[in-house]
Amino acid sequence: MLSSACFLKFLAVTFLPHLAWSFSSEDYEEEEEEGEKTPPPKNSLCDYDRCRHLQVPCQKLQGPNGTACFCPAISSPHQPPEPPRLGEVHVWADQGRALVHWCAPSSPVDEYWLELWEGGAPVRTGPPVLFNTTVRRAELEGLKPGGTYVLCVVASNDAGTSSVPEGSGVDGTPLPTAFPLFGPCRQLSIPPKPQTLVHVAVGMGIVLICISSAALLWHFCLRERWGCPHQP
Repeated sequence: MLSSACFLKFLAVTFLPHLAWSFSSEDYEEEEEEGEKTPPPKNSLCDYDRCRHLQVPCQKLQGPNGTACFCPAISSPHQPPEPPRLGEVHVWADQGRALVHWCAPSSPVDEYWLELWEGGAPVRTGPPVLFNTTVRRAELEGLKPGGTYVLCVVASNDAGTSSVPEGSGVDGTPLPTAFPLFGPCRQLSIPPKPQTLVHVAVGMGIVLICISSAALLWHFCLRERWGCPHQP
């Protein structure tokens, strides 16, 4: 009986530590596998700017698993996009061109294009020149010095196109004099060329000189000849 008890004690001392170690190793390996399967928490926003030119789509910034960062909320792809926001417009009157900048809406966008009207007549409408979803800047050419235009930026996806304010020149409707500050349209006034201003100034100077000369000639030479003597 004593030998049996000693034998059992020997077995317990010999094999129990190894069994405990094997169990703990298996638990640790299972915890490691669960940790690898669990994606890391998204604790920061993606480096995405709606107004940045050639901006990489936010879905690509999230990585292949879409877990690298947060993207701004967007509307459903089954709805037409919201209107983009027209930003800065730099004009070079002597070259007849302008650089247009806009910001993307909070909607899925496939393409952008610009629409231009002058005095209610369409100068550039529709999508003859399309810009992909990364573009936020475009150049306009052929603008007339001294002209007044209405410029709109339009976004589109598979569900449709973004809206523009009523009376933006479509179908010959009168052009409004003001647009929302953060809207897709703006009235664009092209200043005259500097050479034109010089010519106007020179012309006005010549007209003033002629008028002054005629007044002096009338006062000193023609008054008495035409029967208009000086008053005493």
